[in-house]
Amino acid sequence: MRWTIKPKPSEEKIKHLAQALNVEDFVAQLLVQRGIETFEDAKNFFRPSLDHLHDPYLMKDMEKAVKRIEKAIENKEQILVFGDYDVDGTTAVSLVSSYLKSYHPDVATYIPDRYKEGYGVSFMGIDFADDNGFSLIIALDCGIKSIDHVAYAKERNIDFIICDHHRPGDTLPDAVAVLDPKRDDCTYPYDELCGCGIGFKLIQALGINRNQTISDLVPYLDLVAAAIAADIVPMTGENRILAHFGLQVINSDPRPGIKALIHQIKKQTLDITDVVFIIAPRINAAGRIKHGNHAVELLTEFDFEQAQQFASEIEAYNSERKDLDKLITKEALKQIDENKEKERFTSVVFQEDWHKGVIGIVASRLIETYYRPTLVFTKSGDKYAASARSVKGFDVYNALEACSEHLEQFGGHMYAAGMTLKEENYLLFKEAFEKEVEKTIHPDMLVPEISIDAEINFSDITPKLIRILKQFEPFGPLNMTPTFLTKEVKDTGYGKLMGQEEEHLRLFVKQNGSEGIAAIGFGLGDKFDLTTNQKPFQVAYCIDENEWNGKVSIQLRLKSIK
Repeated sequence: MRWTIKPKPSEEKIKHLAQALNVEDFVAQLLVQRGIETFEDAKNFFRPSLDHLHDPYLMKDMEKAVKRIEKAIENKEQILVFGDYDVDGTTAVSLVSSYLKSYHPDVATYIPDRYKEGYGVSFMGIDFADDNGFSLIIALDCGIKSIDHVAYAKERNIDFIICDHHRPGDTLPDAVAVLDPKRDDCTYPYDELCGCGIGFKLIQALGINRNQTISDLVPYLDLVAAAIAADIVPMTGENRILAHFGLQVINSDPRPGIKALIHQIKKQTLDITDVVFIIAPRINAAGRIKHGNHAVELLTEFDFEQAQQFASEIEAYNSERKDLDKLITKEALKQIDENKEKERFTSVVFQEDWHKGVIGIVASRLIETYYRPTLVFTKSGDKYAASARSVKGFDVYNALEACSEHLEQFGGHMYAAGMTLKEENYLLFKEAFEKEVEKTIHPDMLVPEISIDAEINFSDITPKLIRILKQFEPFGPLNMTPTFLTKEVKDTGYGKLMGQEEEHLRLFVKQNGSEGIAAIGFGLGDKFDLTTNQKPFQVAYCIDENEWNGKVSIQLRLKSIK
């Protein structure tokens, strides 16, 4: 484990902000590291406002999209809302379809089958629209590269509106409107929205046309917050505002489907981490194990009892997903061991009966053991299909591009991708990928890194600091939970191992006569000996609040000890 301390910004900027906000220097340092340098920046950061959302009509093609939808409503056309089977796609479809249905009865939804159709706009979906008299398809969280599909639809007199956030290719599909802030010719001020976020901008534009205000659309933000959390987009700009108010909806008045998911948890207030680890995997499980339609049914259901029925079915899919991912991870680790591949630069594994819906999760699990770019393959029809996951700083998409002669197709981004290849090309590809990564990866990238924001003393951890850190939420990429370093720490003698295999660590730590603080280290059981010999050690940690029997206390969540 590498510990790196983030560069300290200029002393002048820190002092200036600390004075303006009346906070300690190290708090100002955390803010400047996040690009917040003035009182005004800090005000926008700590007090997100819906008034700071951008005008949706600044997005290229928005006017065309709204005109086409209004025309469809006026002419009583049938509209099909199409989206991907993951959280971002199913929430986006639920959001746009439920908004349109409040004005127009002829709206249906379509989620492609992960196994029969695969990712994105499908010919099967367009045939469904053609057979059932749909003349407009709104594609969400997909479609930016669907040039052939949009042309195929056009031949059948079906128009397309595309709302996507993935990088476009050299040519855009010939749709009525293409909403994607990552288009080179789009000057929209924020280009890190997720697919559901683009869907929200579309209904915001439709709302302006209907003299609605932003507060009329707040009830939809529980869906947007779930998508932002699940899709791991930067927690900056509009995403931060939408997630902030979306969490308020989740905690005060969520739609029946989300309420039914929360119902199964014994927690009063959910934060963004709970959305990532509790709500998102359950919404995702539908598309992984059964069909993404089940997620849309849940998220668009208005009757709470019916929603509870859907939620318990999804709970069962999620349990099945967990069992599968444990089993396949075990089999994959065994394969790496038996093939004597522990020392390689990559992990590439294949078994034909592995469940396609969980191979992405398994790839992430393997990285926890062997920290390196990882591909997990399974059989899909007569081809091999894989999910790729990468390590911090390494662009797996570029590496796949360099080996693309062996691939049938591939797509994705820096840290996650998918691909298919012919059976006879598997071993050729496996070797080419190993060589490419060996050639291009920096050795440091093969060692997990803990990035530390600031060094502090335990005496700095005050109720005021906790209150300020709470206002840094919601956390996410580019606004991660601050990680602190404290030196000269000792355990007070109450340290113990926890968990079935004693893999976790519980300590009670102090520094230079400070009050003792409870600390928990998940997966740090092997560091226990470092803490028991009365020699001082260093800890890297986040500050948490622990709720137990209605009492709230400070707890350190240890990330590493040395």
